[in-house]
Amino acid sequence: MERHLGQVCEHIATDSAEARVTQTGGHLGPVRFRLGDRWIEPFSVAPWHDESIGPENPPIIRVLRGDFFCLPFGGNSTPYNGEQHPVHGDTANVDWALAVNGALILSSLQTQTRPGKVRKEIALREGHSAVYSRHTVEMDGPMCFGHHAMLKFNSPGLVSVSSIAYGQVFPGQFEHPSQGGYSWLKPGARFYSLGEVPAIDGGLADLTRYPAREGFEDLVMVCADPSLDMAWTAVTFPEEGFVYFAIRDPKVLASTVLWHSNGGRHYPPWNGRHRGVLGVEDVTAYFHCGLAESVEPNPVQAAGFETSKLLSQDHPLDVRYVMGVAATPAGFGAVDSIAVENSQVILFSGNDRATAKCDVGFLTA
Repeated sequence: MERHLGQVCEHIATDSAEARVTQTGGHLGPVRFRLGDRWIEPFSVAPWHDESIGPENPPIIRVLRGDFFCLPFGGNSTPYNGEQHPVHGDTANVDWALAVNGALILSSLQTQTRPGKVRKEIALREGHSAVYSRHTVEMDGPMCFGHHAMLKFNSPGLVSVSSIAYGQVFPGQFEHPSQGGYSWLKPGARFYSLGEVPAIDGGLADLTRYPAREGFEDLVMVCADPSLDMAWTAVTFPEEGFVYFAIRDPKVLASTVLWHSNGGRHYPPWNGRHRGVLGVEDVTAYFHCGLAESVEPNPVQAAGFETSKLLSQDHPLDVRYVMGVAATPAGFGAVDSIAVENSQVILFSGNDRATAKCDVGFLTA
């Protein structure tokens, strides 16, 4: 165990990647990937990581970095069946029992709010610029869940997703000006293209390009076609010559929540300085609302997409997820499709392609 960027964590490394997992909340980050003779660090770490922030902030805010597993996903301000879960659940806030075996971090957690057990496995593989994440959940009852990856944009990026079977801006007020928070997108607006999303001024916002809308925080949700064998999200960074990708089984993680965090929160500890961060959060949930809203009838559920699953300890839930990067040639733009061939992920942008050694079979093994 070591202390890094303000948190006690475990560390693993291969020739092509290195990763840390925090003891508190099990946050994965920082993560570095080797592409040729350079290292790429795609994930963000909160700017207050070495500061002492007020006790009113839950552990998740103090640790905030990289990617973390949420069970249940969301704010959870509304109790469900007598349960009052913390923001994004016990899994993102309490201490995990961490252990290292080579390039594998093994950890476990006995959940407190609802009795259950979660096992976390974070693995790296020689020659792979990818991280393999697996969470196994033993618990009874309905539950929403998901990953909460956060990318740091040090240069402009091009955002794309595998499909949009249903897209919507968060239907409530995501931020409140009276509390020092500001949003730009039109609440509840439906869309089928990230390039044309209704805004509060009557115009259309282009969510395929980021950073954008400086001074605002916004949240949208896109649901993937559940018949797909593999769903994905991708962000190309042309100036830096790489593309980030995340792949998943849409039958397990049904949707993607995109959190555009670009200086729109002026209350502590954010203070307008959390900028150029995009949450690429692959989930089975109803936006960021929490367990009660995800289990009860909601518009996304009514449109035919899962926002929760009924869990059973007799049949553990297996959530597998892969995040990685690939070098891109000059002129490579937004990803428009991804294929798998000979243990490689091939990312296409028009006639251009980028490749990454990656075991996609991990998702369904």
